[in-house]
Amino acid sequence: MEGDFIKIHKWLLPLSWLYGLGVRLRNECFEIGILRSRSFKTPVISVGNITVGGSGKTPHVEYLVNLLKDVAQVAVLSRGYKRKSRGYVLANSDTQMKMIGDEPFQMKHKFPNVYVAVDRDRCHGIDNLTQNEETKDTDVILLDDAFQHRYVKPGVNILLVDYHRLIIYDELLPAGRLREPLSGKNRADIVIVTKCPKELNPIDYRVLNKAMNLYPFQDLFFTTLEYCDLVPVFDGEAQQESIPLEGIKQNNVLLLTGIALPKQLEVDLKPYTGEKEMVTLTFPDHHSFKSKDIERINATFATMEEPKIIVTTEKDRARLLDLEGLDNDVRKNIYALPIRVKFMLNNEETFNEKIISYVRKNSRNSILAKGKNDHKSKDSHRSGNRPRTISFRNN
Repeated sequence: MEGDFIKIHKWLLPLSWLYGLGVRLRNECFEIGILRSRSFKTPVISVGNITVGGSGKTPHVEYLVNLLKDVAQVAVLSRGYKRKSRGYVLANSDTQMKMIGDEPFQMKHKFPNVYVAVDRDRCHGIDNLTQNEETKDTDVILLDDAFQHRYVKPGVNILLVDYHRLIIYDELLPAGRLREPLSGKNRADIVIVTKCPKELNPIDYRVLNKAMNLYPFQDLFFTTLEYCDLVPVFDGEAQQESIPLEGIKQNNVLLLTGIALPKQLEVDLKPYTGEKEMVTLTFPDHHSFKSKDIERINATFATMEEPKIIVTTEKDRARLLDLEGLDNDVRKNIYALPIRVKFMLNNEETFNEKIISYVRKNSRNSILAKGKNDHKSKDSHRSGNRPRTISFRNN
């Protein structure tokens, strides 16, 4: 079992105890009704975690978008972390990244027909999506990173757990990376262990299943991340349209990241680089690149031997697009590495059925509720059979 990215600062455990006391008090206020959660008529699916840092939320939200976008009008609601705006903002094709944040910007440009909005107050954001004239046809709302936002009572609560930072071995902030006690996982309807190695064997699944110690009403799934062909960051300026994964080994690589866990990406890319050089430039998660950072990128790439490329993430791409000062050589040779979610143990169809059934059963759209729009999404690779109806408990 892996817990290779967990680091416990034991000397901070007393502070973690105090932090946990505050979080438990808040959760108890929701449990006894002092603080209230709102339910909504429109189906709401929340995707989140109870740790600080990346657990694969964005690719899992994108998986849900792909699953539902051909059978429902999907809206994605995010906080819009580090955006330069306030309140509710509905994205359009011209909305700048700084107004909504890098991840919402990424999703809006990948899925132009999906409503993408940001609002720190998720209840206020849902009210706007369901009541405003331009978005009131919303059939389902996906909440990105809202597991701790308990003022919303989602119909389906999905908790993501990073395989490399299993919550069962972690501690509360600031000693560890947990945002709330381990008991918080009990609110989840679905738990997904993400970023699993592809070579997991049956005993690993059994150990994980037992270690997670879930209730019978909770479903456990396992996913891994698959990397796709590299795509140019700057359209029209790259030396070629795309680079297959196998083509990476022909180049020395500058790996440029501003994400929560860059080490895993470095490990994953190593088999593709082979004997070629891989230089890493690492910045904090959601980093806003400054002029000195641009100079560092230009200088580092200039010192590398040909042939060479820069590999970055889709999230970083969103923050690089508007940067000024990047050398022409950098702009021509920088590529984003798309990722997608793959379910393990052949459980993709089971997961898909649960989600589609929930949306159909609770939809305000009568046609959607009757299941008359049951055609296969070309992106989701799901079965075209009509899913059975699944009833989720009240959270």
